[in-house]
Amino acid sequence: MPPRQSSESSRVKAAVSDAYPSMRASILEGKIPPGTRINIDAVSRSLGVSQTPVREALQRLEGDNLVVYSPGRGYSTTPLLDLAELRSLFEFRLLVEPWAARSAAVDRLANPAGVLGSELAAFRSAMQGTGDRRQALVAHDARFHDTILAASGNDVVRHAFAQTHCHLHTFRLYPADVDGAITVAEHSAIREAIEACEPEQAEAAMAEHIRNSFGRFAQAFPGNSGLPPLEDSGPSTRHIVR
Repeated sequence: MPPRQSSESSRVKAAVSDAYPSMRASILEGKIPPGTRINIDAVSRSLGVSQTPVREALQRLEGDNLVVYSPGRGYSTTPLLDLAELRSLFEFRLLVEPWAARSAAVDRLANPAGVLGSELAAFRSAMQGTGDRRQALVAHDARFHDTILAASGNDVVRHAFAQTHCHLHTFRLYPADVDGAITVAEHSAIREAIEACEPEQAEAAMAEHIRNSFGRFAQAFPGNSGLPPLEDSGPSTRHIVR
């Protein structure tokens, strides 16, 4: 029989479960600006918890690439993506995700359309409530795309995509789709193509969604009007005009 957890350990875990989402939301919403040094004592006092759960929450946030630890300086929030980094991230997505959508539409037995439909319905319901819409949109976007990647059956690709933490980093830039309506429409088109087992349409719908998303998030940067479009054939060799 495994040893019973101590009450202290249980309290710490409960405190971490509160501290982590609170700190994560503050970073995503810009309440803790990029490049800001995090004062653990101040955070613990503001959250009403000890420093231990704050430190554990910071370790989880470091795994999300939302904070970075520097010896002698402690933890700081990571800087925002710049335009070149944003483009590189979406070029990677354009290589991987249309393929994943195509793969998901091929296999009728493992077709994820039902799960995707439930996810869209849950998100629409959440957007009718009074909760944090930005957080709901980030979570929905991550679950929707991960479901399609999981359906591809390639765990290496799925893990590589997860390591980009693209949903967390892009949504820090700019509230590009505040009410989620554009995202829902584009996600619905992808789901419908997958449900119909139309690989070419699923691939095209995903590619369009990624290109459109890049254009929306690029609005966070001045002078983006001359930005060259993403290319289907792979990373562009052209320089970004700043």
